[in-house]
Amino acid sequence: MYPLLVDLARVPALLVGDGPAAARRLAQLDEAGATRLRVFSAAPDPALIAQAGPRLERRLPTEEEIAAARLLFIADLPADAAERLAGLAQDSGVLVYAEDRPALCDLHTPALVRRGDLLVTVSTNGRSPTLARRLRQFLEQLLTAEWADRVARVGALRDRLRVAGASLAAVGSASESLIDDERWLPPLRAAAQRDASASRFSQSRKSSTLGSRALVSGQTR
Repeated sequence: MYPLLVDLARVPALLVGDGPAAARRLAQLDEAGATRLRVFSAAPDPALIAQAGPRLERRLPTEEEIAAARLLFIADLPADAAERLAGLAQDSGVLVYAEDRPALCDLHTPALVRRGDLLVTVSTNGRSPTLARRLRQFLEQLLTAEWADRVARVGALRDRLRVAGASLAAVGSASESLIDDERWLPPLRAAAQRDASASRFSQSRKSSTLGSRALVSGQTR
């Protein structure tokens, strides 16, 4: 698997489904800015109706409508309907994600943690959705709501410096300084080890120097 981030404001996509899984997927797609999304359901449940609103088309998509898309999301459909739609999509070169049907999928969707423009994904390549969910929950506790503001601030700093003509190296250095000065992140383990080693070396040299001075002083008395 190779992870990619898709700009759903530019890529046309379809969501086809009936139940709560389709409603949850729609909420995620809306949060991701899927402005070119069409929603289809022949038998929508109340959660999907509420989430989709006037966008909901109460039928299944046609072959032509599927072919016009780039991505097809399927959730809460009977197996025969899911297989038929996935086959039509794949025949037209449209990528398919079918909820809980890995044999129909051209891609997997990772567990997501979103804080403003910060997006962290977790994937086990489909091996353990439970582990992916638990890791997502751990990261949600670790990455609190303030991270949205942090990303906005470091992004604004980058924009100001680039407008002023700063080099990429200068922008990177300023961004590093902001992150470090406000202690957004703990030191990297390798860096911490280097700092500790340097500190021990410095102390060792200082002790050695003091010992040598004492020895010389004793010899000259």
